[in-house]
Amino acid sequence: MDDIEKIIAKNSSVYSRHLIGKARHLMFLARQRELTPYNILPTQAYILFLLYNLGHKVTLAELSKHTIRKMGTLSIQMTRMEKEGLVNKLRDNPRSVLLKYELTKKGIAAYKISNKMESEIAIMSVLSEEERQQFIAILQKVIGEAEIYNEAKL
Repeated sequence: MDDIEKIIAKNSSVYSRHLIGKARHLMFLARQRELTPYNILPTQAYILFLLYNLGHKVTLAELSKHTIRKMGTLSIQMTRMEKEGLVNKLRDNPRSVLLKYELTKKGIAAYKISNKMESEIAIMSVLSEEERQQFIAILQKVIGEAEIYNEAKL
């Protein structure tokens, strides 16, 4: 533990938040290294996962709900993914303004490559199944309280 962590560790609430952030960052870096040979970003891999598992056609609003990202940010991401040939933008009805995104063949292939999640599996294997279930329950409590806090502050 370095000096700043010793200082932060004096307050368990702050230290918990620090450790969540550090774990997220390190897992993101591991995932990024895993996907780099395939020219897939971790954020793209997650969107591919969502598209594949939500029936291949999804609106920005649906993606926003599942990614906790704003629609403007997702719109930029989806435009990039469209240019890379991973998704197509379409309208269910030509008169509709509602856009949906669907996976292309290249997107499905990228999903299958990225869905192996070897880094995440390896990292989380340090916990037993029972510990992972406890960890999930604890994180859900923290997330639930954070959502309530944020809604109250709107």
